[in-house]
Amino acid sequence: MSSAHTALLIPADTPVHRLAPQCKVAATALFVLAVAATARGVYWPYLWYLLLLAVVAALAQLPPLILGRRLLVEVPFVLFVFALPVLGGSPHQTVLGVALSVPGLHAAATIALKATFGLLATGILAATTPLPEIITGLERLRVPRVFTAVAAFMVRYTEVLAAEWARMRTAALCRGGNPRWLWQVRDVTAGLGALVVRSFERGERVYLAMASRGYTGTLPSALTGAAASRLAWSAALAVPALAAIGTALA
Repeated sequence: MSSAHTALLIPADTPVHRLAPQCKVAATALFVLAVAATARGVYWPYLWYLLLLAVVAALAQLPPLILGRRLLVEVPFVLFVFALPVLGGSPHQTVLGVALSVPGLHAAATIALKATFGLLATGILAATTPLPEIITGLERLRVPRVFTAVAAFMVRYTEVLAAEWARMRTAALCRGGNPRWLWQVRDVTAGLGALVVRSFERGERVYLAMASRGYTGTLPSALTGAAASRLAWSAALAVPALAAIGTALA
């Protein structure tokens, strides 16, 4: 594994980092489900979710600024949500001379909050667990091997594709190409098309090389070490259990 596979990891020796990966993966998934089940238009549970995540982040010694910066990845998607107050139905509320749909406002706020807390929870998981260990955790949770194999390949070759794109961009810059404007998008799409073709060809070569070495469609199991203890499971599942209480009371 290269350093790119630990790019999201924030190394530390904390109880959260030492927790078994399957416990953290299960706790994160259940927490996200609890947040997703929150009723629309009810906002106080999100303060409870924030408190729970803040406690976990503090135990893991994660810098809040870094976690906050990683939330910026959702900004382009959340911006589309804010069209709901404009396109939603009645009743409407006038704000600064603009008629906004009240149901649309509630829908936009709910979607944005759920997306933010889901991303924050997965960000804490990625900051405390290396990607290979997350794959191991999925295997321990009995996720079908075909899914873990696809995820493992994605982890390994995302870095390869990013490096390939960087080389293609460097080559384009050396030839005087530096698309910055909308009318230059043709150069970008042509580069992406070439990257898709190269990726397909690379994948075919990798598959043939693996098949010649006995690959049968699944990767060797990554399971190592002892199973998680009951104490580890109890500690990990306490967070989604408390989140579910807030969801039920909403």
